[in-house]
Amino acid sequence: MYINTLMNPLRTIWVGLTSNYCGDANLVEDYWLEIEKTYNSPHRHYHNLSHLDHLMELAISHKEYLIDPDTLMFSIYYHDFVYKPLNPNNEQRSANIARKRLNKLGFPPEQINKCYKQILATIDHQSTGDRDANYFLDFDVAILGSSPSRYTSYTNKIRKEFSMVPDLVYRKGRIKVICHFLNMERIFKTEEFFTRYEQQARTNLQKELDKL
Repeated sequence: MYINTLMNPLRTIWVGLTSNYCGDANLVEDYWLEIEKTYNSPHRHYHNLSHLDHLMELAISHKEYLIDPDTLMFSIYYHDFVYKPLNPNNEQRSANIARKRLNKLGFPPEQINKCYKQILATIDHQSTGDRDANYFLDFDVAILGSSPSRYTSYTNKIRKEFSMVPDLVYRKGRIKVICHFLNMERIFKTEEFFTRYEQQARTNLQKELDKL
C-alpha cells in the first residue's frame, strides 16, 4: 500500500503541475485526494500509486525528450483511474474522467484532447503519430523489460487483481495478453526503450507463456 503523507512526491508534482492552470487550491487538493483514494483501493495490487510513481520517475528522467510533458503527466495520473479487472472499457472511462477533471482545472482544450488520446492508446499499445504518446506507452510497459525477479513480482500482483477469476479462465486471458505483445513487430515504440528493453521483455513474456 502506498503511504499517504503530505510529502508524497506524486502529490507534490500534482500541485505544481495543476497550479500552472488552476488557482483554486481546494479543487486541486480535492482532485488529488480523489486520485489517491482511487489508486489506493484494496483490490489494486499493481495498478496503484506505486505504478504511477514508476511512470512519473520515467517521465521526469525523459522530460528533455518530451514535447508536452504536462499533458503526458496528466495522462499518467488518469490512465488507470478506472480499473476494474473484468471491465472491458476501463481506458475509455478513465479518459472520459480525465477530460472532465482537466476541463475543470483550466487545462487548454487542445491538450485535454491529447491527454484523452494518450489514455485511449493504452487499449492496444500500438504506435501512434504522437511522439509523447509513444513515450507514454513505453513508460507504461517498461515493467515487461525488467529483471526476471521483478517481472515475476509484477505477474503475481496482476494475478491477485484477478483473484476472483478461476485459474483456467485466467490462463486463457493472460495468454491472450502475452500473445498480443509477442505478436507486435515492436513492443517498445521509441528507439531508447526498444534498445534497452525489447529483448528482455520478449524473454520474460515467452517464459511466462511457457509456464502457462
